[in-house]
Amino acid sequence: MKQKCRCFGMFSALVMTCSSAMAAGTLTPAGSGQKPAEILSHDVRVVINNGFAMTEVTQRFRNPNAETVEAVYAFPVPSSASLSEVSVQIGERTINGEVLAKEEAKQVYDEEKERGNSAALAGKQAFYDFRFSVANLKPQEEALVRFVYYQPLAADTGVVRYVYPLEEGNTRDAAAADFWSGSSRVETKATLRMTVKSAWPLTSVRTPNLRPLSEKLALADGAAELEYELGSELGRDFVFYYQLAELPGRLEVVPYRAAGKPGTFMMVLTPGTDLRRLDCGADYIFVLDVSGSMHGDKLRTLCDGVAQSIGSMRGNDRFRIVTFNQQSREVTRGWVAASPDGIREWTRRVSELKANGSTNLEAGIRTALGGIDADRVTSLILVTDAVTNTGEVRPEEFAKLMRQKDIRVFGFLMGNSANWPLMRTICDASGGFYAGVSNSDDIIGQIALAKEKVIYEALHDVKLSLSGVKTFDVNHAGAKKLYRGRQLVAFGRYAAGGEAEFTMTAKISGREETYRCRVRLPDVDEDNPELERLWALDRIELFEDLKNSGVLPADEAKPVIRQLGIDYQLVTGETSMAVLSDEAFRAYGIERRNAVRTAAEHRAQSRRSQEPVKNYRVDIPAAGNPPLDCRSNGGENNLFKLSAPRLGGGAIAPVPALFVIVLGVAGCIALCSRR
Repeated sequence: MKQKCRCFGMFSALVMTCSSAMAAGTLTPAGSGQKPAEILSHDVRVVINNGFAMTEVTQRFRNPNAETVEAVYAFPVPSSASLSEVSVQIGERTINGEVLAKEEAKQVYDEEKERGNSAALAGKQAFYDFRFSVANLKPQEEALVRFVYYQPLAADTGVVRYVYPLEEGNTRDAAAADFWSGSSRVETKATLRMTVKSAWPLTSVRTPNLRPLSEKLALADGAAELEYELGSELGRDFVFYYQLAELPGRLEVVPYRAAGKPGTFMMVLTPGTDLRRLDCGADYIFVLDVSGSMHGDKLRTLCDGVAQSIGSMRGNDRFRIVTFNQQSREVTRGWVAASPDGIREWTRRVSELKANGSTNLEAGIRTALGGIDADRVTSLILVTDAVTNTGEVRPEEFAKLMRQKDIRVFGFLMGNSANWPLMRTICDASGGFYAGVSNSDDIIGQIALAKEKVIYEALHDVKLSLSGVKTFDVNHAGAKKLYRGRQLVAFGRYAAGGEAEFTMTAKISGREETYRCRVRLPDVDEDNPELERLWALDRIELFEDLKNSGVLPADEAKPVIRQLGIDYQLVTGETSMAVLSDEAFRAYGIERRNAVRTAAEHRAQSRRSQEPVKNYRVDIPAAGNPPLDCRSNGGENNLFKLSAPRLGGGAIAPVPALFVIVLGVAGCIALCSRR
């Protein structure tokens, strides 16, 4: 059944009423006569270490009004980020946060606000933004708000990308946008300090369109410290890349286990170049979002990328172009040969696209799936913010639609406040992959990450397992496709330390291969307590995906998501963080789980800052142990005998197009899957 102008089944109606997707900044109800809280300072500290990033944001607000107000701050939700720590300092007093069920946190906050007490609330508005509310800020009073979030970062073709999102995503509902007025201006210059600690040598670091104020680089030692000035407006994303030196294909296992408790691990698999080069033509369908939310920089980025992509096609390729807003239209009216004349004509036409109207994503995909030639390998390149609000909006119906055709979707999610959960559902159902594109990203890094995928086969039906130790609740232990240069990151739990055997099975051009190596999981290792939160967030996303694809009913998924958020102190769609005084926590009988968890994390972070970065590669012969019989190199404890793919030339150099990274990937790799 079609549903019009309703938000996604997995998200509440708040999306359409009061959760506007603002750029980062303070908010106040429009027409209230109040001014938004002033942002006196905005300082960011980022530490990237062992495959995950910690982002700490510290902001000082001031109430410019003549009366006591509630200060509200909105911040776009970063991809796979776990908001886990919030504190507010007013005067000499600091209050801290504990995660509760969403309704309970809101009730406690409202009661404290009504009593005139200092309190704050941090919540997640679907995929749009994190919302921070600070109660009872007196006239001219200042508040120092600090929040921390963690997220995993995977390398792609040897390049790691980090985004600090600040820009307006253009996805907010008009009524919701009219409800709020806001300010993103900082009275002083916003700053960001970046620290990179890598167990592997670096060849370069890069920030598009922004020069550091200072830098201290020891690339051969895997270390970099840089400081940036972000300006006086919180309206431009910060995008940062670093490139790893040439490395072996490898398996890294980062553990955490406190004495007497279950352990947690993060496995990062980086395949080697055991994948042959391919050369074949194929068909490509560009499905382009031209709805109103794509106007401005997002549409210009889309048009430039598609035009360059068409221009890079080979003579035996063909393409179609489908656009959609409230309805879909196949603008090419059939297949176009990638001849010089065809390329020239459609490069011009794409550059003339305009954005307007609502978003009927399902109509665009359905039009694209018609007219596919069964004798040709076909790939669908989807460019959208995925915030659909017209026609079919149920994620499970999108999953069903994608399973109807043997076609791979390569999704590019444009801008902030984009619908990551829906794009995951679409790409997972088709065996494709997706990537985010920041509006301020100059596209250089996105091209660089995967351009060599276009001419190499992939690993298919990848399955990972550990035997010899008891493991449980392992998330994403496999993939339909693992493309050249991409990493597979899996989180899991284990009962006790011991010697284990890691096994990976995969198909390459139809033949099944098995890779093995020995892994030792420690009884006690307290260096990375943040892994517990990352595991929990990954599991939350797993249950969200099961719900979205129709595998698990919503009434079964939501309680699991809520309990994981409470147990591991994560702000989710089902939980929020109440920030209260110690006395208030005692009065409400709220257990201080987050206080205990953050104390352990702070101790570990302090230790790590004083120590050399650890190398967590496990697929190498252990001293005193006989080598395990591995398929790939005749007996040593290495998974791959060849190095991992990386970009050539050292520096992350400019390249001209966005979608060249998928041209040939889908066609050539999908062809191999049929052999």
